[in-house]
Amino acid sequence: MATTCNVTVIICAYTQKRWDDLIAAVESLHKQTRQPDEIIIVIDYNTELFERVRQRYPNITVIENSHLRGLSGARNTGVAIAHGSYIAFLDDDAEAEPHWLELLLKCCIDPHVLGVGGTVLPCWQGSHPAWFPSEFYWVIGCSYQTLLESPVVVRNPYGGCTCIKREVFQETGGYHEGIGRVGINFMGGEEAELSIRAVQHWPEKVFLLEPKALVYHHISAERTHLRYFLSRCYAEGLSKALVSQYVGAKDGLSAERSYAFVTLPLAVSRYIGSALRHGDLHDLLRAGAIVLGLTMTATGYIKGCLRRQSVRHLGIHTDANISFQPTLSFHNGDSKKVHF
Repeated sequence: MATTCNVTVIICAYTQKRWDDLIAAVESLHKQTRQPDEIIIVIDYNTELFERVRQRYPNITVIENSHLRGLSGARNTGVAIAHGSYIAFLDDDAEAEPHWLELLLKCCIDPHVLGVGGTVLPCWQGSHPAWFPSEFYWVIGCSYQTLLESPVVVRNPYGGCTCIKREVFQETGGYHEGIGRVGINFMGGEEAELSIRAVQHWPEKVFLLEPKALVYHHISAERTHLRYFLSRCYAEGLSKALVSQYVGAKDGLSAERSYAFVTLPLAVSRYIGSALRHGDLHDLLRAGAIVLGLTMTATGYIKGCLRRQSVRHLGIHTDANISFQPTLSFHNGDSKKVHF
């Protein structure tokens, strides 16, 4: 493949509890068949971690988050100083397979492609909970779709395993800092909002999923508990309500409709059928987990919509109803402001 393009890989980190994971993530980048031209590590409001990472990697750009606290702000901080024409993101608790970046770039150089994501597989740090349905792997930040053989068009790639053209940020703004994870909270949706906004700006262009670009996401034992599962589902519903506010329900829920009304009912039927045929209690538990997860997600979405309506009725201004005006000042002096 052509290697004339420059690519920056950004890793965002916020806690020393993931120190070993962060080291593994960086080392996986050093093993890439297509080496990144630049690696940026953004530390999200943790001075001790910043100093520790800077000492460990003197030849890597290590900076502190200069935007709002949280993953969206940290990513925007990295994007603002990145030199690459293509900007890739890897989570601080994930390891990329050696061909990961090469495969993403191979798809991303297509002029009709805005960005490309890969497949995120779970790397369980403890035992794999038998009740956990693969259809809800998104709860632990992993791919839940059936693995395919070739690239396909998707609404949005997974944010911690993706490569996006620089022009997307220059023309449409960065990640919405009113959405997404802050510390240990469970909110998300910033990747979907950015991708939808980009496609609304360029209707003739797309995002792709390259299923062979693999990343292994380390799953800590705490993420295998039912309480985490339900809390994450509820927070996802809240996030979907917020995303829909910014980009419209039609685009904001385009992928979720078929998932909720087709994918999940078929999965429940399949698990129940398997349980009846083979007498496997775990299949019944998986079916039950899907019903609980969908219920909690829908509850979060309804609560988010009602909260928004209540705020509008009272005329209260919050971060959720202030127009989004992101400004990203890039290293070459470019600046774009987007008004919603």
